[in-house]
Amino acid sequence: MARPRVRPARRTALRGTPALLVPALAAGIAAALAVAPAWAAASPTVTAVALAAEPGDPGDPGDPGGDPGTDPTEATPTVDPTTTEPAPTSPPPTEEIPPTTPAPTTTAPAPTTTAPDPVPTTTAPTTTAPAPPPVGPPPVVAPPPPGQPTGSPLGVRVTTDDVVLTPAYWNAASTVTTLRVTVTNTGGQREQIRLAYTLPPGLTDAGTPGCASAGGGSHRCGEWTAGPGAQFRASIRVRVAGAAWRSMPLSGSVRVTATAPGVAGAAGDDEGFAVLFPPGPPVPGISLRADEVLFDISGAPTTLGVRLGNTGRVDAAGRVDVVLPAGVTVTDPPAGCAAAAPDRTRCELGTVPAGRAVDLSLPVTASAEAQRRAPLSGAVIGRLDPRSGRDRQVQMSFRITAAAALATPAAVGAPAPTGSQGVVAAAAAEEDDDTSVHRTAVTLIGVSGLLVVLALALATTSLRRRAGSAVAEPVARPAEE
Repeated sequence: MARPRVRPARRTALRGTPALLVPALAAGIAAALAVAPAWAAASPTVTAVALAAEPGDPGDPGDPGGDPGTDPTEATPTVDPTTTEPAPTSPPPTEEIPPTTPAPTTTAPAPTTTAPDPVPTTTAPTTTAPAPPPVGPPPVVAPPPPGQPTGSPLGVRVTTDDVVLTPAYWNAASTVTTLRVTVTNTGGQREQIRLAYTLPPGLTDAGTPGCASAGGGSHRCGEWTAGPGAQFRASIRVRVAGAAWRSMPLSGSVRVTATAPGVAGAAGDDEGFAVLFPPGPPVPGISLRADEVLFDISGAPTTLGVRLGNTGRVDAAGRVDVVLPAGVTVTDPPAGCAAAAPDRTRCELGTVPAGRAVDLSLPVTASAEAQRRAPLSGAVIGRLDPRSGRDRQVQMSFRITAAAALATPAAVGAPAPTGSQGVVAAAAAEEDDDTSVHRTAVTLIGVSGLLVVLALALATTSLRRRAGSAVAEPVARPAEE
């Protein structure tokens, strides 16, 4: 019987199979041992058990008998009773402001690559050097407000809004409005914060809870207990008398003081507020407008703009009186203006025709102390004296602000900027906007011109083709009989 023939190549492959099987098994066992710790770390043991909420639990949203949810932003700081002073013992109503924290910057994770089959090696593992620290200037820590000791764990800051009256003020015997005060604990620990405020003549407290009169227009309120970084807003109700406009300009102030158990001394801060009246009392035939006065960071003199209008039917002689607070003066009065008192400048405008208005520009300057106390308020009194009939008079107040009051104190020896950086940036932005608009307009005009030329060329070509086809068309002759 003949033996089957076997190819030599096949025989060689079968002989090499056992030799390759042993290294493959060794590599598989090494890979399993290397991956096993990673699998164990990636599969944590579950120890928590989720339980369904039963009816009647306070946390069950479907249970009507559960405790109602509270908004953490509406919580009122706790109040510690004071025993040293009889009154007041509670703070005014407050509204907490949630802290604003910058959103964390996230970076996309680097893609990870996994080798298909780990191969055991005898080389030492590679070490990765730590990432270098970010390059940039160190963070700037704002100095404490004026009046607070340097290095103290205590810190507090207060900001105020103005008391702005609407035209409805002229139709009421008195107006009740709200003075809003924002208090921030800038210290590093829990503090007891007390608030006091002083109202100008014509303004009285309208019954703010937790505050009591201290005489002379001053009022004191109970204390809050606020943690580090806490910020909340207090509302103080004030009543403005119907005749308070006769005493304008009016300004007040608010002061806060912070203490803490076991810490010596106290921290404080204060800020003023302005009482702004609308133009009035309403008198037919006259109008008045005064612009806001703003001193930039350099503290250089600025300009007050006033506009007196004659809306009547006859001509009248115009006059404007400008009343400024202490520390703010008119430096170089224009023609027709002169100082009538230390705080008053009178300008004779001559005849103001009916239906016309006169614009007045007064250069004003403010001392460093006045700029630090800003915002302040001034007053403008306009008067028209017609040839016949009674005089007509109207007055209003305007706001005086300073960039120096909003900026943090500069370090000793640091040069102060010579101009308002905000104004320069705004001017640069306006120039860039104007340039971009001009370029866009020129581009649109050029594109429009090209389209018109192209349309004319197409129309001309079409007319020429039609004329040529009309000339070349043969004339049909009648057939001869």
